[in-house]
Amino acid sequence: MAAVRFTRIWMLVALVTALLPLHAHADPISDLLNPAHDPASVMPTPPADPFFTPEPGFEARPPGSVLAARTIDGQFPAADANQFLVRSTDSHDRPVAIVTTLLVPHAAWPGTGPRPLVSYNLPISSLGQSCAPSADLERSMSADVVAIRLILAKGYAVVVPDHQGPRQAYAAGLMGGHAVLDSIRGVTRANMPGLGPETPVVMTSYSGGSIATSWAAQLAPTYAPEIRLAGAIIGGTPADYQTLLPAMDGTWGTGVLLAAVLGLSREYPELLGLFNDNGWRLARMFRDICISPETALGLIAPLRVEQLSVVPDPLKLPVVQRILAQNRPGGSAPGVPVFLFHGVNEIFVPFAGAQHLFDDWCARGARVRLQPLPGEHYIVGVLSIPLTTGWIEDLLAGRLVPPGCTGPGH
Repeated sequence: MAAVRFTRIWMLVALVTALLPLHAHADPISDLLNPAHDPASVMPTPPADPFFTPEPGFEARPPGSVLAARTIDGQFPAADANQFLVRSTDSHDRPVAIVTTLLVPHAAWPGTGPRPLVSYNLPISSLGQSCAPSADLERSMSADVVAIRLILAKGYAVVVPDHQGPRQAYAAGLMGGHAVLDSIRGVTRANMPGLGPETPVVMTSYSGGSIATSWAAQLAPTYAPEIRLAGAIIGGTPADYQTLLPAMDGTWGTGVLLAAVLGLSREYPELLGLFNDNGWRLARMFRDICISPETALGLIAPLRVEQLSVVPDPLKLPVVQRILAQNRPGGSAPGVPVFLFHGVNEIFVPFAGAQHLFDDWCARGARVRLQPLPGEHYIVGVLSIPLTTGWIEDLLAGRLVPPGCTGPGH
């Protein structure tokens, strides 16, 4: 069994080496044979675009401040597209700069009152800068681009934050929640036509993006109470990491799970001290990985987290339990209606996680509806795309989520 595990690890390392571009300074042979236990070596390659680098002293600006702005080309010919560099805070309340993309339809808003703004929080689930929404929206056609076009066609403005932050900290909920709220703050303060303090805002997301939205919903009452949130739509959320680990560890979901482990480690470097040499090898190779090779790696070499750790069962360590608890939403109630939808035939993101979040928020007095949908993760994600605009309209009108708690067992 040990030989099989060793072979899987080296198969995975070899495949990543083949799939990912090498950096000019890299020595791949040395990286494989003698991996450096250096946190800097597992951070994403910094973007070459100077727009992503804030001016010195940005830390003194309040959260939500716009640090830079520019117009961009993209895949949305019926909308004006702008990018903003915005001051936000990471998982430890330290200042960071994030990028967010704003799309505003050319057509006038046909409804009454101010044009609504939809925070569309993409399921990034990746570790490299090239996988971030600010890069993805400019170059690749995806289901999310289709969904955003449908939202724009209804007349809503759309903001798409790089919610994993500058370290691409996948699965770090506090970082994601702060980034979403500060992106909304930034674009509603930027003197964009039709957007301002009175703009009603809906947050919507699926899968990895729902980590950020869940946290934004419950952080908003204290972190950004001035935002006029109308509600949140949260689908397929991996809210409870304790339920995810048994389902993904050692299966073809391994690649995504390992990316989440590394993403959390970028915000909580104490986790890096638990990596063995193979853990550091993979972290170094994973530093710029995107979702497609993550999935492929899990299919080819379904590793277990313990194979990459210096301790037999890292999940039982107090430091790991503390970090997982800090990134599990549910500890406080959102102040706005929340619509949770989740597939009942999930394989890797069990319905029980959504049920736990629903129960936690209900126990704290939230207004939340849990809607089970038939299908597994990817099927429900695709089927929800044409439904989202109707959900947004109903949420803005106050119809989507009844008062109190609505769902299984309630």
